[in-house]
Amino acid sequence: MSAEIEFHPDGHAATHASRRGYLTGFGLSVLLTALPFWLVMSGAIASNQIAAALCMGFALLQIVVHMIFFLHMNGRSEGGWTMMALLFTIVLIVIALSGSLWVMYHMTTNMMPMSPADMKQMP
Repeated sequence: MSAEIEFHPDGHAATHASRRGYLTGFGLSVLLTALPFWLVMSGAIASNQIAAALCMGFALLQIVVHMIFFLHMNGRSEGGWTMMALLFTIVLIVIALSGSLWVMYHMTTNMMPMSPADMKQMP
């Protein structure tokens, strides 16, 4: 069951994935979900920062797996426009996430310190 290639009237070739490709993508997705879960639940890595960085790395790998095996994205489809749209989306996501993390970090560090007695008086 190999990938079939179909030519559209505009001259671009569209590939249809095979069962093997979908099963490979599914297997990699399960593996990239189970490994971070195991790392966190077993406590195999003592440092929380390293465990979080590894989980983020696995998440990024899983995004790539989904784009390749399920969304069939590559540099050749639609004259490269899907790749340009992907890069633009990645830039927007990085800006939104880094901005959100920056704001949350500075809100936490710049908040007025409260004593336990002050916290008990809050409604």
